[in-house]
Amino acid sequence: MDNNNTIAGWVLAGGIAALGFSILSGKYFHADKNERPETLGFVIEGVEAEAGAKEEVPMSMMLAKADIAKGEAVFKKCVACHTINQGGANGIGPNLYDTLDKPHGHVAGFAYSDGLSSIQGNWNFDNMNAWLISPRKYAPGTKMTFAGLGKPEDRANVIAYMNAQGSNLPYPEAPAPEAEAPEGEEAVEEAAEDAAADAVAEETAAADEAAAEE
Repeated sequence: MDNNNTIAGWVLAGGIAALGFSILSGKYFHADKNERPETLGFVIEGVEAEAGAKEEVPMSMMLAKADIAKGEAVFKKCVACHTINQGGANGIGPNLYDTLDKPHGHVAGFAYSDGLSSIQGNWNFDNMNAWLISPRKYAPGTKMTFAGLGKPEDRANVIAYMNAQGSNLPYPEAPAPEAEAPEGEEAVEEAAEDAAADAVAEETAAADEAAAEE
């Protein structure tokens, strides 16, 4: 019986020693290292923001390649509430003929929401684009329940179609593309090449002057 107890004691002591050695070795080999996250789905700074961010293309650039016929097709989503022909009746929403360059809430006899009619200024390409992205965000409290058009090309096409229905405003000029400035080693190499070219030109000019004097 004593022998069994002795053996069990040695086994227990050996297990404790092995566990302690494992803990110590783990700490040694992981010294100066960041702890691994408990889950692999951690956020990498900058990546999540870049993935979710989408730069909005200026409407002036979109209108330059807008298709009025495609805009008419997109406008079919609106005909349940709006007419757009000259002299058309108001429906759930106002008649939209000749809307651009007119004040917000300009259609006589239509009961606009205060959220929309209180907005100062006239409809233009940019604020119509903002309205079509999200009517509720553009005019909080609006009666319009349409969720908006997510695709920029759809908004450009339907704005072009609306403009062709009585407004006929000239499209804004698209911004000229900006030239990218060279960076890093390319910039250094370009500067060196420019300096070398200038030096050669100066030497050539000096040689020509000397030859003319002779």
